[in-house]
Amino acid sequence: MSRDRIRWRGRARLGAGAIALATLLAGATTAGANAAADRGPVVITSGGALAGTTTAGMNEFLGVPYAASPVGALRWQPPQPAAHWSGVRAATAFGARCAQPASPLGSGGSTSEDCLFLNVFTPAGHSPANRPVMLWIHGGALVTGESNDYPPANLVADGTVVVTINYRLGALGFLAHPALTAQAGGPSGDYGLMDQQAALRWVQRNIHAFGGNPHDVTIFGESAGGLSVLSQLASPGAHGLFTRAIVESGSYNPTQASLATAEAAGQSFATQAGCADQTAACLRSLPVATILANQDNGGYTPDVDGLVLTRTLKSAFTSGQFNRVPIVDGTNHDEWRLFVAIDELSGSPVTAANYQARISSTLGVPAATAAVIAAQYPLSAYPSPPIAMGAVGTDAIFACNALTLDQSVSRFVPTFAYEFNDENAPEPFLPPVSFPYGAAHASELPYVFNTPTAPLAGLSAAQIQLADTMQRYWTGFAAHGFPSSFGTPFWPRFTAGSGQIQSFVPPTPGVETNFATEHHCAFWNAAG
Repeated sequence: MSRDRIRWRGRARLGAGAIALATLLAGATTAGANAAADRGPVVITSGGALAGTTTAGMNEFLGVPYAASPVGALRWQPPQPAAHWSGVRAATAFGARCAQPASPLGSGGSTSEDCLFLNVFTPAGHSPANRPVMLWIHGGALVTGESNDYPPANLVADGTVVVTINYRLGALGFLAHPALTAQAGGPSGDYGLMDQQAALRWVQRNIHAFGGNPHDVTIFGESAGGLSVLSQLASPGAHGLFTRAIVESGSYNPTQASLATAEAAGQSFATQAGCADQTAACLRSLPVATILANQDNGGYTPDVDGLVLTRTLKSAFTSGQFNRVPIVDGTNHDEWRLFVAIDELSGSPVTAANYQARISSTLGVPAATAAVIAAQYPLSAYPSPPIAMGAVGTDAIFACNALTLDQSVSRFVPTFAYEFNDENAPEPFLPPVSFPYGAAHASELPYVFNTPTAPLAGLSAAQIQLADTMQRYWTGFAAHGFPSSFGTPFWPRFTAGSGQIQSFVPPTPGVETNFATEHHCAFWNAAG
């Protein structure tokens, strides 16, 4: 059984579910975005002056262009510098989200290519210089998502400057094609990652004006955002642009496609979209709606293009050829239950009768291999077939990949591993299903971002305490390079020998050492 094949096929299923997560925190955007520009704080950047707003103890600078609009001849090109402006630009409303399909949870989608904007949030009032900076990369299978669904008030209250970004998505962000590879700028397929690096370079040039320290930048992201963080760790082009990294549920795709494989997929896309001549000119003339209708809305992953990524993530981390900075990496105990739930809500529940077939389709393995996996995860050991399927997907796609990552990078850099283990984490945007969601994919997000006492989160007193601890772990890591800080439970470094992982349980996290056993990682390692 090919472990890499399992991970790749699992990515496709991940994408389908991650689309439904793109608006998980939608509606929780920061207030005050429409205030008059002349009544807010003003900051001078390399592009010109920005006027933001102040609300609830936080300065907000929204919709700031960090690169030129990638339209026309700039479609499927590396990001170019944004134009300068004269006067004072109002930074009081979020910029357009990048082109994407509508989300099942209510997002109307977008057809905008003019979307390379970021937002900066700082403590209000007198803001000392050299605050730690945290740059958030949103998830959504590299197909959906936006910068304005993640309110950072609590992180800012802990003394950080927070930046959230948009970046190109779907085929517009990750299409590889021979005609694009042959153009000036080199290999194709990783434009969204190039955008993220352009945003990081903007931070290097400008964040000091907002009170941030350009030499103290932590990148963090969840799901496809976590995969993006790992990609930037592996990318030579990101060297020196950040000093720490936090990966939330991002280890699901350790082995990326080659440029040739990605280009072949791009040629199939071009034919389907109406560009049988396979020319860059035809591709650039396609309406955005046509691109969205013909792209793989199940999700994208980066490719080893030879420029942005010169080797797979697995190779980079195993060999130590990555940007060596301290890393926090973690997963949720029941990641795959979310995707099992989405199937059930779509009318395709996991049953005893289809259990092995569902293993086969989820992991991309033949029936005989699925039978071996089913024997390792017998239905008799679980309360229901959906729970069993959730365990299979969690372990094969997330948990054991994360453990392998931790074992690799901990040889070279300080590494802190976690597992989010709140089995009663709320799912405010998803209806009930026949089984508990548990600590499903993305269920940690309200603990990191949402104001704990807000009705949206629906957290208990114990969960609020856990959320406060997690936020202080994140900001403490951003400030000092290790997550433990005054008043938080000690979080030991991960080593391959100790296997110590911080378990995020309410109200107080503690250390677990049975992660590999609980998630059957010896089985999956042998299967590889």
